[in-house]
Amino acid sequence: MSTRIPFSTIRLSRLVSAGAVSLLLAMVSASPVLARTLDTAYGEVEIEGEPQRVVTLYEGALDVSVAAGITPLAAVATRGGEGVASYLESDVPGIAIVGTARETNLEAVVAQSPDLILASPQLPQEQYAILSRIAPTLVPLTEETTAESWKDEARFFAKGLGKASQIEQRLEELERRAEAIAEHVSAQGSPGASLVRWMPQGPLVMSEQLFSTGLLAAAGFEVTDAGLVKGGRPHSDPLSLENLARIDNDWLFLATLNEEGEAALESARTSPAFSRLSAVENDRVVPVNGQLWTSATGPLAASAILDRIAEVTGAGTGD
Repeated sequence: MSTRIPFSTIRLSRLVSAGAVSLLLAMVSASPVLARTLDTAYGEVEIEGEPQRVVTLYEGALDVSVAAGITPLAAVATRGGEGVASYLESDVPGIAIVGTARETNLEAVVAQSPDLILASPQLPQEQYAILSRIAPTLVPLTEETTAESWKDEARFFAKGLGKASQIEQRLEELERRAEAIAEHVSAQGSPGASLVRWMPQGPLVMSEQLFSTGLLAAAGFEVTDAGLVKGGRPHSDPLSLENLARIDNDWLFLATLNEEGEAALESARTSPAFSRLSAVENDRVVPVNGQLWTSATGPLAASAILDRIAEVTGAGTGD
């Protein structure tokens, strides 16, 4: 003789089963980040779990953190400014400033009680010795700066943050974006391009091996520094207006860091030497944000730069 199970019992059983599955999925998705060991410029550093109180002492590290969905407690001021770079301001409102690219306020760092510090590849060992006593400190192991090394730095910081997969996805999206723009630019004959940062003392030609010039190359331009940049340096010595012809190209991307640089550029625009440049005659001089194009690195900076390139070349904007 069969026994009938009440409908309410069956429904409860199904609900319990569904709840168990949901709980299991939640436990899997919320599984703790495993401990990991990173090879840094000053030896191996072990990180446990997902850091909650992050301090960044390098603009590229701030960019990677925000791109990974983490808002650091503090950062250093961008070059030529008193706060973070303008392209990141809305992402980190009220972030504490604990120094500049050249000097860190150690007391201000201590006050943040960080559980992870992300630092520049140029961090001196004596400063590292102090910072590493405050919290685990990650300094990228960078043997040589190239146009692609920013990607390795992004992966390095992402691993420390426990966000490796998120940043890897971002990098893949950026590569596809650059390829799409390059297809459009290459159809124009792979034009030449130079990046110049205009300073009060004169224009500086930026190296072909930088973050932003690498993105220009990835976007289909033939980038050159005209042999004016010495090996291992980020830019040339200041050029006189009489030597402007040495940086002439199909496209000229002109960066300024602050009001003084903008004033110097506006003054130079009135000179005959500037007006004779091919890029000026063909209306292919592109003003760009120097904080972004000559100081920043990281996935968010790359996205903003590619959008600017797409805008001026007619390749469309990003999604």
